[in-house]
Amino acid sequence: MTMSTGWYLRRLSRMGPREVGGRVGDAVRRRRWRSARPDCPSVTGARFTAVLPAGTTDAVAPDAVKRLVAEADRLMAGHGGYFGVDRDDLTDPDWWYDPKTGRRAPWGYAFDVPYRNEEAVGDIKQIWELSRHQYLTVLAAAYAVTGDERYADRVAEHLRSWWAANAPLRGVHWTSGIELGIRLLSWVWIRRLLDGWPGAAGLFEGNPVALRQIWHHQRWLAAFPSRGSSANNHVIAEAAGQFAAACAFGWFPSSARWRADALRSLERHLRGNTFASGLNRELATEYHGLVLELGLAAVAEADAAGVPVPATVRLVLLRMTDALAAVVDGRLRPPRQGDADDGHGLVVDGPGSDRWGSLLATGDAVFGRLAWWPEVTGTDVRTPLLAALIRPYAGNGAAPAVTRPASRPAHFADAGMTILRGPAEIWCRCDGGPHGFLSIAAHAHADALSVEVRHDGVDVLADPGTYCYHGQPEWRRYFRSTLGHNTLQWDDADQSVSGGPFLWTRHARSRVLVADASGASDGGTARWCAEHDGYQGVVHRRRVELTAASRELRVVDEVSGERGPVRLAFHLGPAIAAELVENRAALSWTRDGEERSAVLDLPGQLTWRAHRGESDPPLGWYSAGFGRKEPTTTLVGTGFADGAEGFTTVLRFRG
Repeated sequence: MTMSTGWYLRRLSRMGPREVGGRVGDAVRRRRWRSARPDCPSVTGARFTAVLPAGTTDAVAPDAVKRLVAEADRLMAGHGGYFGVDRDDLTDPDWWYDPKTGRRAPWGYAFDVPYRNEEAVGDIKQIWELSRHQYLTVLAAAYAVTGDERYADRVAEHLRSWWAANAPLRGVHWTSGIELGIRLLSWVWIRRLLDGWPGAAGLFEGNPVALRQIWHHQRWLAAFPSRGSSANNHVIAEAAGQFAAACAFGWFPSSARWRADALRSLERHLRGNTFASGLNRELATEYHGLVLELGLAAVAEADAAGVPVPATVRLVLLRMTDALAAVVDGRLRPPRQGDADDGHGLVVDGPGSDRWGSLLATGDAVFGRLAWWPEVTGTDVRTPLLAALIRPYAGNGAAPAVTRPASRPAHFADAGMTILRGPAEIWCRCDGGPHGFLSIAAHAHADALSVEVRHDGVDVLADPGTYCYHGQPEWRRYFRSTLGHNTLQWDDADQSVSGGPFLWTRHARSRVLVADASGASDGGTARWCAEHDGYQGVVHRRRVELTAASRELRVVDEVSGERGPVRLAFHLGPAIAAELVENRAALSWTRDGEERSAVLDLPGQLTWRAHRGESDPPLGWYSAGFGRKEPTTTLVGTGFADGAEGFTTVLRFRG
């Protein structure tokens, strides 16, 4: 995907004067750096002291160790998988190769590489992901819990290979700050986890090549921070990686300045990226997880190095953790809202360790769980490692007094998110919040007033997900579209106007009118109502009622304004089988060997049709993770809205 002149003009229109000035300065600096590349200052007597306390790995649960070692052995055999693509070449990887397209990124000055152009470079996320070196943190963790030097030897071999192939400012791995930041964080943890290995010092602080790479990564991040309308999760990854490296690898004349600047940026942007309620302002749940992981990792480095951290940093992370505990369903699954690209801040676990359970377990260790938090029964490697470094919140003299929720929050007014809960783990997310974060709302979807419904953790009315970013524009458009969500589309238009794959030029404005989520808890009815102005001259209002006694969810859509064509979509989860007869759909699925069912009565004023796995145009798909999609059933009703009556949909759960 290449960016046209029109895209650049649309992108420019979303920037303020300060951001434009900063980007002009960046452009000048890039031109200057093309020919002026100073070398790393000499370093003598460097030592790594940010080690894990003795006995830390003994606290890792045996089943978590088993999963970790199994994944490490798979990696040692050369096998791995990223974004739906299996790889068997990881014993000696080509760092610039994309296995999805078979293309190899070109060599050259980093800022000349057209990384958004899949025809020239390949799928950039496939290329970047391996070079985050999070598979190497897994191997290093396997060494730490087993003492098996095979894992450490492989880590050293691959790091030396990467450093040799990716000279500073050369090639695709020097084009994006988030990649440099996460890579630095990985290197810090690799050095920590390999501390008992005899070759650790020679690989890092005693290695001029490693020192040069670490210095150039930090110099890059200090020079080219994400700015203005792009200061979302990227700038937090950049600041967290820079801060972690400046704490753990504080061997350079600029380390103190880098550390102070990164901490100021991290504190500012953690606050700026987070609602007072604790939810992430991008309203993309996986980025909530990424930012929380990065923030916890940064605090771990600060505490390990004895660097004071503003109390606001810990307070934001505490609120984010409480918010996560509040919104997950009974199986610890959070909402599927906005973009998701499977990005992680720190990976030391094998598959099977639940990301959200891990974050809640870490939150319990660091902040203390509240009585209403859901139980976490799984185990992970990361929690005991982080908990060994981070000072507990309650025992931290810098921690401010804070009032935490006495009961589980259900309505997050600033984020416009409401969770309705009913019997038998009926869980319903209602979306009446802002379109997205900052002027471009990069990771938002056109999903105003959408609902997402689960029964005991099974997607019944599902948010289809994300699937892709670059290279497949028709799929990117679909998964971000209004039709791609459980809401109403008017006149074949999206509620918000897209200007590119990470750019929205007009944002629908929503407001919540009613949010009473308490009714269903005592056998009554929980109610929610909201409206948005995304359709010019037309207002879409939606009411949702969840009645506990009848296990019934009622959705009423009203359109006020001129008469026009509408499409109402309901996307079923991939586990749901559906039989549609006229305007009634019989739904069935299996959970833990038990048959479950529901009936979906759809508005009779519309003509209903079931779509499944269609590609031209896309319709009827579910993406469980980035780069993966599978057919599922989407029910679409078409007709006209004239304001005379609403469209009523009723979902009744049986048994």
